[in-house]
Amino acid sequence: MTLALALAVIVGLLVLGTPLIVAMAGGVAVYATVEGSWMLQYPQQVSDGMGSFVLLAMPLFILAGVVMNAGGIADRVFAFARSLFGSLPGGLAQVDVSTSLFFGGMVGTSVADLAGTGSTLIPQMKRHGYPAPYAAAVTASSSGIGPLIPPSSPMILYAAATGTSLGTLFFAGVVPGIILTVVLMVVVGVQAKRNGWGEKIRFSWAEVGRTLWSSAAAFGVPVIILLGLTLGVFTPTESGAFAVVYAIAVSAFAYRSLGIRKLYRCLVEAAVLTGEVMLIVGVSVALGAVLAMAGLPGALADLATAIVPGDTQLGYVVVLTLVAIVAGMLFDPLIPVIMPVLLPTMLQAGIDPVHFGVIIVMAVVIGQVTPPVAMSLVVAAKIAKVDAWQVLRANTPFLLATVLVLALVMLFPSLSTWLPAVLGEP
Repeated sequence: MTLALALAVIVGLLVLGTPLIVAMAGGVAVYATVEGSWMLQYPQQVSDGMGSFVLLAMPLFILAGVVMNAGGIADRVFAFARSLFGSLPGGLAQVDVSTSLFFGGMVGTSVADLAGTGSTLIPQMKRHGYPAPYAAAVTASSSGIGPLIPPSSPMILYAAATGTSLGTLFFAGVVPGIILTVVLMVVVGVQAKRNGWGEKIRFSWAEVGRTLWSSAAAFGVPVIILLGLTLGVFTPTESGAFAVVYAIAVSAFAYRSLGIRKLYRCLVEAAVLTGEVMLIVGVSVALGAVLAMAGLPGALADLATAIVPGDTQLGYVVVLTLVAIVAGMLFDPLIPVIMPVLLPTMLQAGIDPVHFGVIIVMAVVIGQVTPPVAMSLVVAAKIAKVDAWQVLRANTPFLLATVLVLALVMLFPSLSTWLPAVLGEP
């Protein structure tokens, strides 16, 4: 009963527009007050939650993403994607999806991908005759590719919450990320042909070569991370430091688009974003502890056992994924809140933590385009200057496509475990 009251407080505060961190802290405070818990344990849990060694990579990758956004790298990536995929049915919409694969793999978060590509692509799509809600929906859904491609903030949070190797998780998301890209591009192509959307962009190998040469340095960040981890040159946290140095060097010296003043603003923005994310992570850990103390993991395990026919591992995966998707509609970041609840059942069922890491990240992606929070949809709607509910309706085919890819990953674990195994990751 107390847990229900605490969750009701959180949902009520979110509906009223209260910041997420205030809503979660309010729920924790209500639970502690009613249950008579020792109040000092919650600040300690917040501090412990932010103190994980793996989380050291978070501010580094955030800074690298901010620098690349400010350094004009997104524009060069967009030009290359346009030359490569602009001639396909759907033109700019195809470029939108493919740019999210390239650029999202550098910044690692959906919202950062939106900020980097949405402000450029959505206005262009509107000028070329695409409905504004559709332009926003394409951008919102394709931004979900970023968290699957290293570096990935949700992967970092999952590694911190479960103790799974971050390097292995980075590699595990690559194949599902590419599959999601292809599926979304197919959806765009079908819709473009059906509705007559798109513009004629002539394909030219010369233009592909020119834009690839112009943007080659921009692709160094994911290459540095993947090669460095594969060869054992550095740890995932150290790769974040290399990414920062590389992003600054490319933006300031190769592209000459980052001066001292702009770099200072990048440092301030990254510090603010890091503070916001880390504080939310800390409070999320405290909320996760509350859910665990309330017996929710045990109740979830009993529910899964009762529902799953024949005690199959796939059945447990389905149940846990559904719980994560529902929770992802409310919480962002989801992983620090939900993993303390799901982890005991996951371990009991013998589910591969690397495989489930990709699944939980996809649940995060789905939650970011599903009400009531739907952060990616809200941001895209603001850029497109259109009502978020219109974007939600336009996004339905892309949401169904994302769910389809999630189902494939659940049914075929090798989609996420094959690449780490080939590269010899533990």
